[in-house]
Amino acid sequence: MSCQRIPLILASLTSIGLTLPAAATLAKDQTATSNEPVLVEARKIWDKAKHNAFTDLLRYKDRWYCVFREGSAHVSPDGALRVIVSDDGETWKSRALVTSPKYDLRDAKLTTTPDGRLMLNGAGMIADADVRYYSMVWFSSDDGHTWTEGEQIGDPGFWLWRTQWHNNTAYTMGYATNRDRTQRTLRLYRSKDGRDFETLVEQLSAPAGCGEDTILFMKDHSALCLLRHETGDKMAQLGTASPPYTDWKWRDLNLRIGGPNMIQLPDGRILAATRLYDGGARTSLSWLDPKNGKLTEVLKLPSGGDTSYAGLILHEGLLWVSYYSSHEAKTSIYLARVRIPGL
Repeated sequence: MSCQRIPLILASLTSIGLTLPAAATLAKDQTATSNEPVLVEARKIWDKAKHNAFTDLLRYKDRWYCVFREGSAHVSPDGALRVIVSDDGETWKSRALVTSPKYDLRDAKLTTTPDGRLMLNGAGMIADADVRYYSMVWFSSDDGHTWTEGEQIGDPGFWLWRTQWHNNTAYTMGYATNRDRTQRTLRLYRSKDGRDFETLVEQLSAPAGCGEDTILFMKDHSALCLLRHETGDKMAQLGTASPPYTDWKWRDLNLRIGGPNMIQLPDGRILAATRLYDGGARTSLSWLDPKNGKLTEVLKLPSGGDTSYAGLILHEGLLWVSYYSSHEAKTSIYLARVRIPGL
């Protein structure tokens, strides 16, 4: 499989479908504001399965780790979690394939535990069952070569979507997966070991129909939570809380999103990576303004159709973004590098 680069020069922009005037406008726009993110390159790094999707990215022991789901379709009983590694971000090799004889494995996320092990969490799905989703966790002590047997975490029917560690404690929202989205509620879990999750808040006050989340812990130990919302006006939700994180306040944002992730830059600004819907599905970076409750799109990555679910790592002055997209016909895994002036 060959990697495909998309550098930001006019010839490359025209090769991916932009007319010359559009390419010139884009190039002008990207250089007009000195502090805005600029795409350095985007490359396809994996497309070996029929459907490759739902990524996460980790920098671990001076090596890149990317995890994603492989399957024959967006939803299929053969869903498995592929872990690939790279020394330089260009050449990738498979490290492991985590499978299940029972579940369609989905939406893997990678973290490191306080004792230095790799931790992978995701969900097992049985599409036609009464309880369709069970959150699961796996661990590796040999740099991702082998993984423990999957263990269920949280409560049956609740999807613990993304684990974040803070002060040696793992936190994650878990959303009910009722078929009727208006009946979906949201819980907050925590764990000291990544295996035994206790319910910290039984039912949060976020609107019904909220799901996929990312929690960002600030320097003062307060927390932000960016939430997908799929009922009513479908506007994303932003939650705020202070320790011990039992009292959350929620507000509407200005955009509908999917697959949320976010990162705080050294200068304090916050970038979110999400699927955006208005004007066509795409994976984009947006500034998050917590004070005014606003997302402002600043950079569309080469993407479209079935797309998003990004991993974010800031490394040596560049933002590395893993994501998936079907804009080149086959749903594949991509890696983008983004320069943010001033970092």
